[in-house]
Amino acid sequence: MSFPVAKTEDEASAAVPIHSRAQGTAEPLRVSVYSKLEDLPQPFLKLFAEAARESVFLTLPWFENFIQNAMASEDRVRIYGVSAGEAAAGMLVMRSVDRSRRFFSLRKLEALANYYSCFYAPHLAQSTGEPRRVLRALAHAIRQEKPRWDAIDIKLLDANSEILTVLMEELRAAGFMVQNYFCAGNWFEPVNGKSYREYLEGLRSSVRNIAKSKNKKVERTGRVRCEIKMGLEGLEDGIAAYQKVYSESWKVHEPFSQFIPGLLRTFATHGKLRLGVAYVDEEPAAAQIWIVHCGVASIYKIAYDKKFWDLSVGTYLTTRMMEHAIDVDRVREVDYLTGDDGYKRDWMSQRRERWGILALNPRTPLGMLAIGRHIGGRAVKRMALKLFSRVRRGTSPKNKPKAH
Repeated sequence: MSFPVAKTEDEASAAVPIHSRAQGTAEPLRVSVYSKLEDLPQPFLKLFAEAARESVFLTLPWFENFIQNAMASEDRVRIYGVSAGEAAAGMLVMRSVDRSRRFFSLRKLEALANYYSCFYAPHLAQSTGEPRRVLRALAHAIRQEKPRWDAIDIKLLDANSEILTVLMEELRAAGFMVQNYFCAGNWFEPVNGKSYREYLEGLRSSVRNIAKSKNKKVERTGRVRCEIKMGLEGLEDGIAAYQKVYSESWKVHEPFSQFIPGLLRTFATHGKLRLGVAYVDEEPAAAQIWIVHCGVASIYKIAYDKKFWDLSVGTYLTTRMMEHAIDVDRVREVDYLTGDDGYKRDWMSQRRERWGILALNPRTPLGMLAIGRHIGGRAVKRMALKLFSRVRRGTSPKNKPKAH
């Protein structure tokens, strides 16, 4: 049976019906493709609210700011929605990456995530109860699209999640050559009802003593004050202070200059922002962006002015932000997000990993070249033989349709 597919990546809301092979009376699944968040029917918008319980990086406000302020001009949003009747069963928020002007550039479908992102996952309805069936529908719908994708890249998945394994299996079953790859380590701290004082006492003695010593040094000067902005009041002054600190820090310049201001305004509007600024003699000296969402305090950005390095004002601000998150916001977890930096190990006790999936298409010339580059020549040979065998079986006399 053949299925109609989306003809071009600019064709919004093109439907790809996929019928379940599962036994029983489960309603057939249908995959539709959307090019704008605004085009999504209400049932799919509700999936953002469900996924928000898992991570702030799956929320609608996060993707709205990302699309507006962190996408290359040639990239296009491409959202795959899986429905069962009128109900939304799942969703994959992606983007098409067009590098056609470059020689041997792949036609690529990527997760809507980049260096600003710290986590990604498919949006799956909790009522579905069959994530494999939904992911199978997505994998087959993507495979059937014309023109074909050379590569699928889905990054920053939870390494311990069943979703990572199932998604790899279903992409492989759909005919892609699939491999996974390490993206980043992620250090975090389960608070488990502790107070800030109890948390501090639980740190390694060397870290705890150094932090206390640096804080006393700062407080003795009488030159430092900290403020934490949580809403829109005074936010623009806070943004200006953050940007001044960042420009004088060791950090590289932001590739998308409006992403961070947009992020700050977005999460201040929703009451999730904690923007900390430490001033030395009323000059911004250190700044940190924390996001508090569903009981998790995510430390998103930190920076300090290099000329205040000897004062350890960055450490001082970290302790004030940590104290606020634990004792005032009463979070259940503090998350230092992606990166295996040494200072993150000092403050956090637990580590997990984010991994990605690269699925390459052996049915396209560039996909086959990419298989040779990423997976190796033997894999290319095996896949070529497999495809050749399928072609032979399909054209042998015993498989030809009988004349009527």
